Amino acid sequence: MCNRYRRAITLGEIDVGFTEISDIRIPLRFPEGRPNLAATDICITDTGTIIRADGEGAPELVQRRWSWPGPIGKPVFNYRSDGREFPQGRCLIVADGFYEFTAAARAKGRKDRWLFTKAGEPWFCIAGLWRAHAEVGEAFTMLTTEPGPDVAPYHNRQVAVLDKGQWRDWLDPRVSAKDLVGPLPAGSLQVEPA
Repeated sequence: MCNRYRRAITLGEIDVGFTEISDIRIPLRFPEGRPNLAATDICITDTGTIIRADGEGAPELVQRRWSWPGPIGKPVFNYRSDGREFPQGRCLIVADGFYEFTAAARAKGRKDRWLFTKAGEPWFCIAGLWRAHAEVGEAFTMLTTEPGPDVAPYHNRQVAVLDKGQWRDWLDPRVSAKDLVGPLPAGSLQVEPA
């Protein structure tokens, strides 16, 4: 499952994408200040950029750890969305690519890495959940779904990539998660060796 993703876009691009694109217009708050975002691959336990609703429902951008410790100590970095509603803790995970790994044909034990990006869009958001954890503070996880036709040849699950028109609804817990989270149609994602 996805254990690495990429965020190479700037804070300015994120801010403009949420506030100035005509079909979104979600003004962001920065309760902890405007972070200095460096282009990076983000691995489990690294800090990633999320957007969540504050206590009054206003979207805020914060930096949080990717994954919290599960019941037996393994990190919870992906979480199945199938048939579930999420009445609290929804967030958008800002990314411009995610990776999947497949067994390499050339060497036993090696894996090929594949980069998935959103066709025709420089960046996107993944449906996520955040929560406070006694050991690590606030952290987030990515939701997964059945794979769409672009991901199915590489993996039997995929992260839940949301279309721009779904971002506002995902942050509103009154909107059914079942109506928002699911595999993307063919041609939504581009894939290349990474």
